[in-house]
Amino acid sequence: MNAEIISVGTELILGSTLNTNAHYLSKRLSNIGIDVIYHTAVKDDPKMLEDIIHIGLKRADVLIFTGGLGPTDDDMTKEIVSKVLGLNLRLNVSVENSIKNYFNKTDKIMSSNNKKQAYIPEESKFLTNEIGTAPGIYIKWNEKLLILLPGPPNEMKLMFNKYVVPLIKQDFVIKISTIRTIGISESQLENSLKDIIRNNTNPTIATYAKEGTVDIKIVAKGDNDKEVDSLLNEIVCIIKNRISKYIYSYLDETIEEVVFKKLKDKKMKIAFCESCTGGLISAKFTRISGVSEVFERGIIAYSNNSKIEELNVNKDTLEKFGPVSEQVAIEMAKGLMNKTKSDIAVSTTGLAGPSGGNKTKPIGLVYIGIVTKNMSKVIKCMLNGDRTSIQNKAALKVFNEIRKIL
Repeated sequence: MNAEIISVGTELILGSTLNTNAHYLSKRLSNIGIDVIYHTAVKDDPKMLEDIIHIGLKRADVLIFTGGLGPTDDDMTKEIVSKVLGLNLRLNVSVENSIKNYFNKTDKIMSSNNKKQAYIPEESKFLTNEIGTAPGIYIKWNEKLLILLPGPPNEMKLMFNKYVVPLIKQDFVIKISTIRTIGISESQLENSLKDIIRNNTNPTIATYAKEGTVDIKIVAKGDNDKEVDSLLNEIVCIIKNRISKYIYSYLDETIEEVVFKKLKDKKMKIAFCESCTGGLISAKFTRISGVSEVFERGIIAYSNNSKIEELNVNKDTLEKFGPVSEQVAIEMAKGLMNKTKSDIAVSTTGLAGPSGGNKTKPIGLVYIGIVTKNMSKVIKCMLNGDRTSIQNKAALKVFNEIRKIL
């Protein structure tokens, strides 16, 4: 069984509201054995919505609508669906009473137009909305399923999980395994795995590029958990043997979370001193619960003076080589190590742009200094993109270098 998610609302088209409902439903539908083949978003326009429904009925087994079930004139999902299917709307007393009870409980006055929400297409089931006024609707029509859900995400999620899942859950199992990589482009990765991707239809394998990382998604189907797990494990092992040095996680976790776990396992402390990344590395790290066990401190040493005062960088080094240099990067890290007595001290200095670069030191040049009790090294990076992109890529590079050392 396959599905199309149809999101109704002009605010979605304009970008005023992020369409989190489609993202959530796609993941949940996959979990219960239903393939999502299309996402469609449409304005609050009756003709456009009517056209979309006709198209959807031709190409999907299940149409799931979100939005357009409110009391106002521009809420028209239920009305247009009924028109296309040739179903009359009937007042449902049970739903009407439920809406009245909602207003009584919240000590609010029910507007006359809220009664519109109590009209349900004939030959359909209504789905209780426990935290709002708009009921959901379940319609079985000519071997197709049409499910209408409210737009507010909290109402939609509760209704979907409690009332829709039991009605549409499939007997077979779908599972997704994620392999996270860094240090290899999507094109290089796809080329390395080309034969595996082409020769497998179950599981299916696809690559998804993010900023500085690439995820490999493996989707397997089967009659039971054991069968699906076996399919996934076999492919994961093959991919691991091909590209192990680029893999940083087999779980749904960030690279900073991987670094945190490794530091925690080794009972080690780390400290950061940042110039071009301006505290971004420390900020990413401190989003992790429990990071205080391994994070000693973070210092933003942006100016030359702060590098001298906070990290004991030699003034002559700054004047001779400039703040963006291998020499300054290593002095920053050594100064931080001496100051904090951490197990690992890491520095960043670079040119994030868009101004300040030249031929010898272009925008995107970043030096990373890493010092431990047993070694010290500097990594030179040439990163592309705008200022934010360069800073984000530098932060990822830092965490990956730490991961490799650990």
